[in-house]
Amino acid sequence: MYRTALRNVLAHKGRLLMTALAVMLGTAFVAGTMVFSDTFGKAMRDNNSKSYSDVSVQVVDTAAGATATAREKSEKSPVTLTDATVQQLSALPGTASARGVVSGFTGVADRSGTLIGQPWTAKGANFAPGPDGKDARYPMAEGQGPKNGKEIALDRKTADKGGYKVGDTVRVGSNGPVLEAKLTGIFTTDDPVVNSGGTLTLFDRATAQQLLLEPGRYSSIVLAAKPGTSQDALLAEVNGKLRPEQQIEVRTGAELKAEDERLITKSSENIRTMLLAFAAISLFVGIFIIANTFTMLVAQRTKELALLRAVGASRKQVTRSVLVEAFAIGTVSAAAGLVAGLGVGAGMQSLIASLDDGMPTGPLVVKPATVAVTLVVGILVTVLSALLPAVRAARIAPVAAMSSGDQPVSQKSLVLRNAIGSVLAAAGIALILFGASKGNSDGRMPVAAGALLAVLGVFVLLPLLSRPVIALVGPVLGRLFGTPGKLARQNAVRNPRRTAATAAALTIGLTLVSGLTVIGASVADAVDRTVTSAMKADYLVSAANGMSLSDKVPAEIAKAPGVTASSPLTTVFWELNGSDRSITGLNGDSLDKLVSVTMKSGSMAAAAQGQLLVDEDVAKKLGVTTGSTVNVTYGDESKGTLTVGGVYEKGGLLGGALLSNGEIVKHEPQPYLNNVLVKGADGESAALKKALKDATGANPVIEVKSRQDVRDDFSQTITFALNLMYGLLAMSVIVAILGVINTLAMSVFERKREIGMLRAIGLDRSGIKRMVRLESVVISVFGAGIGVLLGGFMAWAINGTLKSSLQGLTTVIPFGQLLLFLALAGLVGLVAAFWPARRASKLDILASIKTD
Repeated sequence: MYRTALRNVLAHKGRLLMTALAVMLGTAFVAGTMVFSDTFGKAMRDNNSKSYSDVSVQVVDTAAGATATAREKSEKSPVTLTDATVQQLSALPGTASARGVVSGFTGVADRSGTLIGQPWTAKGANFAPGPDGKDARYPMAEGQGPKNGKEIALDRKTADKGGYKVGDTVRVGSNGPVLEAKLTGIFTTDDPVVNSGGTLTLFDRATAQQLLLEPGRYSSIVLAAKPGTSQDALLAEVNGKLRPEQQIEVRTGAELKAEDERLITKSSENIRTMLLAFAAISLFVGIFIIANTFTMLVAQRTKELALLRAVGASRKQVTRSVLVEAFAIGTVSAAAGLVAGLGVGAGMQSLIASLDDGMPTGPLVVKPATVAVTLVVGILVTVLSALLPAVRAARIAPVAAMSSGDQPVSQKSLVLRNAIGSVLAAAGIALILFGASKGNSDGRMPVAAGALLAVLGVFVLLPLLSRPVIALVGPVLGRLFGTPGKLARQNAVRNPRRTAATAAALTIGLTLVSGLTVIGASVADAVDRTVTSAMKADYLVSAANGMSLSDKVPAEIAKAPGVTASSPLTTVFWELNGSDRSITGLNGDSLDKLVSVTMKSGSMAAAAQGQLLVDEDVAKKLGVTTGSTVNVTYGDESKGTLTVGGVYEKGGLLGGALLSNGEIVKHEPQPYLNNVLVKGADGESAALKKALKDATGANPVIEVKSRQDVRDDFSQTITFALNLMYGLLAMSVIVAILGVINTLAMSVFERKREIGMLRAIGLDRSGIKRMVRLESVVISVFGAGIGVLLGGFMAWAINGTLKSSLQGLTTVIPFGQLLLFLALAGLVGLVAAFWPARRASKLDILASIKTD
């Protein structure tokens, strides 16, 4: 039986090719994902391995990070790390050396004024030379380190990107004033920020403290232990010297390195999990192809299997023979997938490097676990997919099978299948509706569980759905394409199981694609309405990295030519009636010129009088109306009351609560400054935009955006995310196309006699081609249509669970894109049918009619 099984594999090489390709593609995705994540993780760990080579103990001022951007609440955060602290720690018995470190955000402009690199990887630090005038952390390749506030040094990569050389004038900026300084040195470093594509600017100590923190303050102190002193021993000495209440964190270099490695490992695992989810989708699609192929092969070999039974083969032997075929195909395909996975992993690494040339790379890492998982997954998927066809093969009655090559589908099995599918689909839809009705994150688990059940139910019901759905297009096909169209419709519904298995592969892909598209369109619409519809201002000025702007920026912008109204958009977090609330601040006298608010009661003018405005959702939660008073605990811990001056419509730029900046600064002198809203005398204009940019000192990290710019930023983010998902789903679509080709090719082989008879009674070659192509298009569009409907329904339910976290979210159906997906599905069917249709048209008439 084993020799028979292997001969069958070799005898049906062409028919099994598409199945092998499907398994190979799926396992290649698995192997490539594991190779890429292991390679990326190792490269990142190697990149960070030297970060703490000279660190025995690090003392970090945790308050410095909160105050570095805007110096906010400096009076409440005592300076904990100063020169005195450095000297204090230097005097410890186990300390060999101690150095103060200043670190913070600093962007560098190229010669055109554009920020070099990404804002979240732009860093500034202090140059700390020793007695020899050199800083071992940053060895100078050219020139020397900065000595005063008019000098800086840049890392080699940043200098090359900006086209700078020693002696040039460079513009650098943070969230406030711009500094124009002379480039005195270009250094090399193994700093992970630079090795990951970021920029690093060095200042002298006093300038770094002035720009990034405050005079005399360090963000951290790094200690090196004396020979013979362990890191833990030095840690104990430091902890015994510093007071715990000083808002500091003390850790050894080993702890810091281990924490970095843990975060890198977690990040790599998250990437792996996401990619493996899409690989699983491809393999799931492949299951339908494999099962379909073996079902058709078993049907084609009915007499052969019956003969084996007649000469003594048991049911178990017949089952095993089919499973041995599947095992052989799975082994070969998985091995090929492993080899292809190396290419996929290398391709992913190259893609990441092309998107960000600073990302660390290294040689491909192929772990034994990758080899084992790839082979086991490929073999298991293939064997399990062939299990049901193998069981069916064993159940063929020898006499009945030898008397006819066509075994009808059991009506009982279809009835049972439809009953199971109906129960699963109904339970899934009920759970989805229940979860969506929650309107918040509580409904996400029911929606997820319901989606799984609904998808399984629809897949089980696809044979039942195929007949009525395809029947709807029957008259159209007949009128447009005549006899080939009618025959195509009949062929598509002749074997519901086969049609369903072929269409299911496309259904999976289109369910995910259409669902993501609807969610993306809905989120984009909500963001657009929430942010830009409420924005009457012509421009919004903000920091590119999302940090707080300097409190000097609003005053400079207000003085810019052409500005008629402007206001800082601030945020504070106070307690209102005992619950923490985010409160947005705007200047009361310019509120109506800069934002558009739909009032439910009260007046916007109340904000200028120091009264609180809340949206209808917050009003309901606080139990207040216009004229009510609210108990407030301010940021300075003082308490008071505010009068509610009005209630506005939920959603919009203002968030849940609004108060004038004049009232906010009474209790929080330096609130978080998100943006500055600006209204111009002549509206949006290039002149006004330039004036605003000049007012910020042409700071490379401060952006001036119009309403359309804000829209474009959000849409680009969503488009990028969708394109990434589409790219990851492309593998499953390719596998689905292979399934269509495979099914049609084997279907043509099964219908050789029928095709020969059609040719004999007058249907020409072009008619045969048209018939096969239309059959493929009908099946493809059927599967895609079910997927689009299912994906749209899932997206509606998911949107229901996001409403609480994204104000104004409603489900938007992008009909144009969904129709395009259906059209592309039809095109996929047309392309997939090219080879089977050509093969069918070239069959010899007499030889086909004589086929057994």
